[in-house]
Amino acid sequence: MTIESLRIIRRLPPTLVNQIAAGEVIERPAAAVKELVENAIDAGARRIDVALRDGGRSLISVVDDGAGMDPEELVLAIERHATSKLPDDDLVRISTLGFRGEALPSIGAVSRLSIASRPRQAAEGWSLSVEGGAVAAPVPAALNQGTRVEVRDLFYATPARLKFLKGERAETQATVDVVERLAMAHPTLSFTVADAARTLLRLEAAQGELFDARLARVGAVLGGDFAENALPIEAQRERVRLTGHAALPTLNRATAQAQYLFVNGRPVRDRLLLGAIRGAYADVLPRDRHPMLALYLELPPEEVDVNVHPTKAEVRFRDPALVRGLIVSALRHAIAGAGYRASTSVGADTLAAFAAQGDLPPQSAPLSRPTGGFLTPSPWGQQRGVVRPSLGLAEAAAAWQAPIAADLARPSARAETAVEEPAPDHPLGAARAQVHATYIVTQTADGLVIVDQHAAHERIVYERMKAELLSGTVKSQGLLLPVVVELNEASVDRLAARQAELAELGLELEPFGPGAVVVRGVPALLGQSDVPGLVQDLADALAEWDDARPLTERLAHVCATMACHGSVRAGRRLNAAEMDALLRSMEATPNAGQCNHGRPTYVELKLADIEKLFQRR
Repeated sequence: MTIESLRIIRRLPPTLVNQIAAGEVIERPAAAVKELVENAIDAGARRIDVALRDGGRSLISVVDDGAGMDPEELVLAIERHATSKLPDDDLVRISTLGFRGEALPSIGAVSRLSIASRPRQAAEGWSLSVEGGAVAAPVPAALNQGTRVEVRDLFYATPARLKFLKGERAETQATVDVVERLAMAHPTLSFTVADAARTLLRLEAAQGELFDARLARVGAVLGGDFAENALPIEAQRERVRLTGHAALPTLNRATAQAQYLFVNGRPVRDRLLLGAIRGAYADVLPRDRHPMLALYLELPPEEVDVNVHPTKAEVRFRDPALVRGLIVSALRHAIAGAGYRASTSVGADTLAAFAAQGDLPPQSAPLSRPTGGFLTPSPWGQQRGVVRPSLGLAEAAAAWQAPIAADLARPSARAETAVEEPAPDHPLGAARAQVHATYIVTQTADGLVIVDQHAAHERIVYERMKAELLSGTVKSQGLLLPVVVELNEASVDRLAARQAELAELGLELEPFGPGAVVVRGVPALLGQSDVPGLVQDLADALAEWDDARPLTERLAHVCATMACHGSVRAGRRLNAAEMDALLRSMEATPNAGQCNHGRPTYVELKLADIEKLFQRR
């Protein structure tokens, strides 16, 4: 090839243009299935069946009962940029899943494609085939109303692309994932996915109101644990509405694969939305864990651009700050409203651990997952799943949250009290014992609860500090003797740079030479805390901070570090009154089901499951 030939501009042949387009839109079998299923949904289908062979390499078949096409429409359907989904040629108001008009010609350019379709009230159907971009004339075909698309030998015309495909199992799973996401966006439709051996996915149309139908569909995909531990999400700002369900923080995953996001019925993987989710769960999840959720964002089409990515996987919002703020506030409100509630999977995992270690005899029956939790009925429209403690609980919490230093200074000798049944309005039960000076064992109406005293109190202190910070009432307690903490020079500089922010939280310190700081006051909530350890941990945390973080996030991080140092430590003996006060305070504290690091604060075991451990059932 000469330099002169490279300078000649020419029009590419249509087949090559389509193959290039296929590289952008159809990079694997799952992408082809996505485009075909979206077409079926836009056609008004009520049932969509997908069949695969060799992970989609040899065969992809998508059959629907939608509106169908006549012969003239079949011919247009396989031409580039031909679509029925932009009736007014307006790219600003897009209300369908597909609109580019590239999917079918792109697929036909790299495979052997056949389309058979029969419109409503038509006497017969018609079929058309495309092989490597070459189009045959339509011919009559026998089929029911709807459309059947078959893609054979995908990428046979561009064999180099086959090298980039994964194994059959991986490609099949990718297709199932794609269909699951579309099925969650459209719970009133039925979907199946099958290969040559078996049905891989079967989702029948969910019944009832859309909100409940969505939960049923998401539960069918993510499992019963999610449906049992899901918090309802309903919020609206201006013309943007957010609905869906999010799992309790204690039900989480090692990856973000169980996060399903939809914008106007379109599954997306958007960085803005994922960042908002991380921000909302920052207080209640470890950094290496991810929440489970399905969120549906609905807004006017002109407020979102879905035409910024070839596969339409990303979107762009006209007001991203509004969308992010809505998601963060709605999720935080739902999580806080759940109070002390932890997911039922925590207790189930505990019992499963017993079984895994051989504590269950081989002949014993499998353990059933605990049911219930501590939910109290609430009218529709209010925050569902919220426990509203009685006045007695609030008073007990106030007694526990009174100057903590004074509480902890009391003698820890156990008070001699008569054993009583736990009150029905005390979901965490009555304290019965303290084990290893770290765990509180309580009796509930139908089981027992084991509480990590440090983790629980850490959350209580943290929530109080956040509330005081929000109201501007953080109190500082001056130290009788200032404490000098030796640090390296870089750490001293970091603390000095944040001196004003730390003062807002009641921590009064100042540089004391190049290698130390002097602490003159600490937040009153912390009581007798380990001041050197607290300052050292704050200095270490500051070294990892991003200065671009909002001030509120930085202050929340400081609150969490302080709360850890100001909490009842593991190894501290508590008397009966102190243990019960801690329980009542947990019941009245938002997010008390997990500590500041995202770990569970308690484990609940139902009586029925305990009896199975001892073969009493």
